[in-house]
Amino acid sequence: MHVVVMGAGSLGSLIGGLLADAHEVTLVGRERHMRAIAANGLRITGELDRRAHPETRRSYPTTADVDICLVTVKATDTRTVANEIADSPPRTTVSLQNGLGNEEILREVLPYRTTVLAGTTTFGALLEEPGRVTCTGRGNVQLGDPEGGRSPVAEEIANAFEVAGIQTTAASDMPSRLWRKLAVNAGINPTTALARVQNGRVAEAPLQAIAASAARETAIVGERNGIPCDADAFAAETIEVAQRTATNTSSMARDFLREQRSEVDAINGAVVQRAGEVPTPVNQTLYGLVVARERSLGLRNAK
Repeated sequence: MHVVVMGAGSLGSLIGGLLADAHEVTLVGRERHMRAIAANGLRITGELDRRAHPETRRSYPTTADVDICLVTVKATDTRTVANEIADSPPRTTVSLQNGLGNEEILREVLPYRTTVLAGTTTFGALLEEPGRVTCTGRGNVQLGDPEGGRSPVAEEIANAFEVAGIQTTAASDMPSRLWRKLAVNAGINPTTALARVQNGRVAEAPLQAIAASAARETAIVGERNGIPCDADAFAAETIEVAQRTATNTSSMARDFLREQRSEVDAINGAVVQRAGEVPTPVNQTLYGLVVARERSLGLRNAK
């Protein structure tokens, strides 16, 4: 299969590099990173140790036949990527992104003949330098129809990933899995960013109560939106993930350090937006604090 990874930073490079063991892979990312990979291959270190040799580009290969497009850009860039690939769409597009709403944007922009799948992953990745990505945690991939139910296309792609050694599940309950991931991100990401700490501190007082409450609120909002969610289980998993990734710096915390705009709109903002009459004081507070900081840095306009 020909797999194109749009937004090949840390996670996209890791997944793409692993897939390159068994498939034709093209990474699309930033110039310095792509140039380093083209010259010396992609070095994968950490919990995995290998060198992969995927093709590299700065833009989507419009003249190629693409079986799978993995979208790993920030949620803020989803529409831009969708527009870029719309004229020569792949057979299947899989979102491996944070937050809610990415699949809806992809389905809105891409032609009807393209299958859009939702995906989540427990792999941890860090882009150490151009051409080298560290696997900070070995994991798996889950993918399926974003509205739930069995998907033969997801099963085919899961098999292709398995051939490359990536443990993959074609899941029929992707809505619940997406909200579970959202709850974990809603608890860990803004909390670590605002406190300027690594993930492990979320498992300790006083941050534990904040993160767990954000996750519980997310689950309750999901239930009110018709998605099977378990507030206690989501809160417990949020703390467990913080413990398991104790030395990791969350993506939002890295955004804060680099003074870049975060994905808070697609995470805590998505919870607040979908809450209706459900009280979400913790998510509202976290969202408001992150937005206020980004405005102070000129990263977003005041409304």
